[in-house]
Amino acid sequence: MWFTRSVEDALQEFKVDPAKGLSEAEAQARLVKYGRNKLEGRKKKSVLQLFVQQLNDWLIFVLFAAVLITLFMGEYIDAVIILIVIILNAVLGVVQEVKAGNAIEALQKIASPKALVRREGIVKEIDSEEVVPGDILVLETGRYIAADLRLIETINLQVEESALTGESVPSSKHAKQVCTDEQTPLGDRANSAFMSTLVTYGRGVGLAVGTGMQTEVGKIADILQTGEAKTPLEIRLDELGKTIAKLAIGICVLIFGVAMLQGRDLAEMFLLSVSLAVASIPEGLAAIVAIVLSIGVTNMSRHNAIIRRLPAVETLGSVNIICSDKTGTLTQNKMTVQKYFTLEGEVTIDRQNQANPTETGHLLAKAMILCSDATYHQGEGTGDPTEIALLVLGDDLGIDRNALHKHNKRVGEYAFDSDRKLMSTLVEGVGNYTVYTKGAIDNLLKIATHVLENNFAVTLTEAHKKQFVEATERMSDKALRTLGVAYKPVATVVPAEEMEKELVLIGLVGMIDPPRLEVKTSVEKAKQAGITSVMITGDHKTTAFAIAHELGIADTIDQAITGQELEELTQEELDSHVNNYRVFARVSPEHKVQIVRALKDHGNIVSMTGDGVNDAPSLNTADIGVAMGITGTDVAKGASDMILTDDNFATIVTAIEQGRNIYNNIKKAVIFLLTCNLGEVVAMVVTLLIGWEAPLIATQLLWINLMTDSLPAVALGMDPGDPDVMKEKPRDPKESFFAGGAGGRAVFGGILIGALTIFAFWYGYYENGYSPFDKDVPAATLQNARTMAFLTLVACQLYYALALRSPIKSIFQVGIFTNLYLIGAIALGLILQLLLVSIPFTQKAFRISMPDRNGWIAVVLLGLVPLLVNELYKLILRARQKV
Repeated sequence: MWFTRSVEDALQEFKVDPAKGLSEAEAQARLVKYGRNKLEGRKKKSVLQLFVQQLNDWLIFVLFAAVLITLFMGEYIDAVIILIVIILNAVLGVVQEVKAGNAIEALQKIASPKALVRREGIVKEIDSEEVVPGDILVLETGRYIAADLRLIETINLQVEESALTGESVPSSKHAKQVCTDEQTPLGDRANSAFMSTLVTYGRGVGLAVGTGMQTEVGKIADILQTGEAKTPLEIRLDELGKTIAKLAIGICVLIFGVAMLQGRDLAEMFLLSVSLAVASIPEGLAAIVAIVLSIGVTNMSRHNAIIRRLPAVETLGSVNIICSDKTGTLTQNKMTVQKYFTLEGEVTIDRQNQANPTETGHLLAKAMILCSDATYHQGEGTGDPTEIALLVLGDDLGIDRNALHKHNKRVGEYAFDSDRKLMSTLVEGVGNYTVYTKGAIDNLLKIATHVLENNFAVTLTEAHKKQFVEATERMSDKALRTLGVAYKPVATVVPAEEMEKELVLIGLVGMIDPPRLEVKTSVEKAKQAGITSVMITGDHKTTAFAIAHELGIADTIDQAITGQELEELTQEELDSHVNNYRVFARVSPEHKVQIVRALKDHGNIVSMTGDGVNDAPSLNTADIGVAMGITGTDVAKGASDMILTDDNFATIVTAIEQGRNIYNNIKKAVIFLLTCNLGEVVAMVVTLLIGWEAPLIATQLLWINLMTDSLPAVALGMDPGDPDVMKEKPRDPKESFFAGGAGGRAVFGGILIGALTIFAFWYGYYENGYSPFDKDVPAATLQNARTMAFLTLVACQLYYALALRSPIKSIFQVGIFTNLYLIGAIALGLILQLLLVSIPFTQKAFRISMPDRNGWIAVVLLGLVPLLVNELYKLILRARQKV
């Protein structure tokens, strides 16, 4: 019971020095001993279980009944073929599920939370799964706790533990407390912190005493297991599948009824009706959508965009407003201090030839270092980029940060919040205490009472304030971000609310985070795609506009507005003018929510970026919440739909482009399946209604279903992205799945394929001197006619897949060989068809024969007709566009 033991006992038990942490070698040894720090998820289904699951479908049960009937009728070859088709369908389904599962697992691994640990004396960020018992974890606001901890240092630390205790109010933590009762409830263990809980305030350091299933949350891991919900797209397609199924069953009942009236063989017609039902229902729809989504999302992760919620892929294609933070997203996130100002004057930092700082300059840098939570060692830093820049400033001015921290211990803190825009620390030096406060210079000017002048603290006058305001404006005009710093000596430890009173102002620094080189191109690309880029930042209006103007986001200063100006607008005024603004500066998290809501009220589909705890509400409010993967807190990531692993605005635009292509690919696959299935239904229904023999038998229908419902459809779903997709306007989220002529093309294509199949069936009779209306037709003639129909239908469907790659571009513009998966699927289909008609056994099994030369010519020409007609239609569309 670690909560009943002192800090010293716990550290001794795990043989770790809290100042150094574990060595990498020891951490690896403990990782082997204790295992990875993760909860055991729901056991993965075995391949056999997945296979059985594929067979658990009412259509499959009907097919099994058909197998029994054919066996009873003595049609053993038919029974075997139906069984083979069932097994092959199930195998393909298993392969698709395994691929989708592997892709999702890979994404979960990429998106796993991080932990700050101290190892070998250095604070570093690692995957939370690599945390081991004995690790020293550094806790900061906004991070989820990665393991069960015995706290060893706490400063105003508060942790939200509602997931475990049910208490909605955050719990205050005190490392020095020792619980005497071993039955102390979780909520009362003030010296402990637990895995999956959230730091909401303050900071702390903890010793990992339990990882993985040995944590408190691990004990209830089974309760936490939840299944993956279906996306709206999958739900829509399921409903579509059910509707088609009802129609197909109705058609099959009609066929069976007509067969009875026409006096046909009822057993044969039952088998045919069942097969047609199976062939006309796109039961592979959901599986194909799942695999296309998983492959597409995995590809997006390789381009630094991790999709946390699959519905986001659909929504991405509709985004027409990108609201982005400036720092790190539009800029390089490499803040560097360019200048600093004190009443001694303005100093430009020359890193090549830096002169020794004055006493005031030295104090300014010292104050910035001691009022920081960042770390920086050998070019690698953790924490806020602004704070890292201040540590680098100390290095530039020759300050030994290790010695400084050794002689100045932090004993109190007033954490930063977005209302005050300030952060304060109380530091114990050698026989003295000092408060250091840094933050927005305008806020510091309001609360400071003195200023450092000629190394003496003098009363702060209006003239002093004017000097600081003018220095701030000079820096802001050059797009420099300003940050002020102050201090005050105190006699003893003071509470947080007393820290920011009667401060002595030291000076301010000006730093810049240059724009990312690739962002300007991405903003222009987004503009072409009908997407407006908007900057929402806490920076000054002039600084924000300078960067926005350089990137092409804003043209004039009139397009920029501050949070203060925003508050002066009524809701009606904001709603009517919100679309005119491109820069929102000096805004609070509450303003962000207000802005997003106003944009959405205009009918916009809004993407919003964020990285802090306070950004969670706006991320939730936006249609697509985008969290920063590098600087983002766990709370921001948890509230987001997408995580950027490189914190780059250009990645958002790339993700929108990929999202549009993924949706378009799914649409292609679905239209292809529906077109093919409709072609089969048209061919069967029309011929039977006019009194002809069935152009296809049950085994042939099942084979065609297997051929077109699997590889070609999946290959279409893996089509490479259309390079011109970002020249189109965003898709209306309410748009029908069959909008843009897709539904009409599916119906026309299905009817055309069905008509060509019927013609091929007629031609099979005709070349032997008979008509389908004739009685007493030789069996060889009927077999030849069915062979023609069978080969033509498959050829039409396979070639037609090429036409569906673009709704307007020709196959030559798209590039015939740019989708090798589809070429491979078509080639495999054609080879299998050739083998089927060449091998005596399969000829007998499928009741087909080798066509003569004229027959082959007819199959090739008829098979190309749907592709050629579609290409002609697209040519007309392109001609109309030019007019």
